Parts: sequence; C-alpha cells; structure tokens
Amino acid sequence: MTDSVPERPAEAVTAMVDHVLALAATWTAWDGKPRHVDDRVYTPHKAIRRVADHLIDHLAELEARLAGEQPQPDHWHASAITTEADLARFTQEDLDEARSRLTRLARIWSNRLGTLTDEQLARSPGEGWSFRELALHLRGSVYYADAVGDLS
Repeated sequence: MTDSVPERPAEAVTAMVDHVLALAATWTAWDGKPRHVDDRVYTPHKAIRRVADHLIDHLAELEARLAGEQPQPDHWHASAITTEADLARFTQEDLDEARSRLTRLARIWSNRLGTLTDEQLARSPGEGWSFRELALHLRGSVYYADAVGDLS
C-alpha cells in the first residue's frame, strides 16, 4: 500500500462497511453450517465480530498515536477462535444490531479521518502505517464477510 493511492481513506472504510452490510442482509437465511475458508471457520456472527474488532483495534491505534502514546497491544483471539456466540442463528434483530454497530464505527472513522490534514494522513506520528494506509488496510475486512458470502 502506498500513499499515492487516490482513494480517500474515509471512503475506503465506509465502502467496506457497506459491502459487509450488503452481504449481512442475506445472512438471516444462514443454514447454521460454518464456512471453512483457508484454515479458519466463519459464521455470520463471527464475520460481524471480526469486522467490528478490526475497526476498533485500528481506531484505538490511531487515537493513541495522535495522543503521543504507544498503542495498546491487542490480546484478542481474532479469527483463530469460533465462540459459541459465533455459532448462534443470525436473526433480523442481529442484522439490525450489526447495521447500527458497523455504521456508527464507520462514521467515527469518517469523522476522525476528515479532521486530519493530507500531511497527517501521509506522515502520521508514531510507528506503523500512515493513517491513510491504516484506513485503506481496513478494506481487507471484507474478507470475513466474503468468507460467509451472499446467502440469498
């Protein structure tokens, strides 16, 4: 990833969330069988959990670096585990909750990125990717939703 990518970082995050939620809208038809992709197992709840966790994790990193702090290391098990909650039926209410959660997280990202100058996006404080690269990296969260797929 380079800073010469023309896509605006906030749009990358919101487009990713839109893609995830479009797929999630079909998951109330899930048959309860986990999807095996690569060396992991995915379900609708796990996909939503992973997307939300990814957004939260990197947002915490961005905010810590802006505050001049060392980002707190994450200790999540990520996609290496599938919890009992991940195996639950995915209902319309779960979809409503996912929409609220992910839409709000995308909005927080969009608002935060919108306050940063091009210079801050390109040459971000602390170690790690620039904030532009960090936001563009979040596009990869579609992987979790794509693992479950379109169930319509």
